[in-house]
Amino acid sequence: MSKTINDLRDAMFETMTALKEGKITIEQAKAVSEIGQVIINSAKVEVDYIRANNGGESSFIDAVGNDNLPPGITGVTRHRLVG
Repeated sequence: MSKTINDLRDAMFETMTALKEGKITIEQAKAVSEIGQVIINSAKVEVDYIRANNGGESSFIDAVGNDNLPPGITGVTRHRLVG
């Protein structure tokens, strides 16, 4: 089963709720937070790789395609700075 950024976000909010309700300790919440940060750092490397290769997809971060654009918009224009 593939995990996505949405799953991570859900887990972080569940951890926050559990901490508020006293169901987990601060140490346990910190451990979850540290693991979440490792996952985010890994995703950043993945995004950098995709950018370096001028595109691609990620199984962790859901792609937003043209189907999700507002009515009347038919595509996306990307501006790149060349230095």
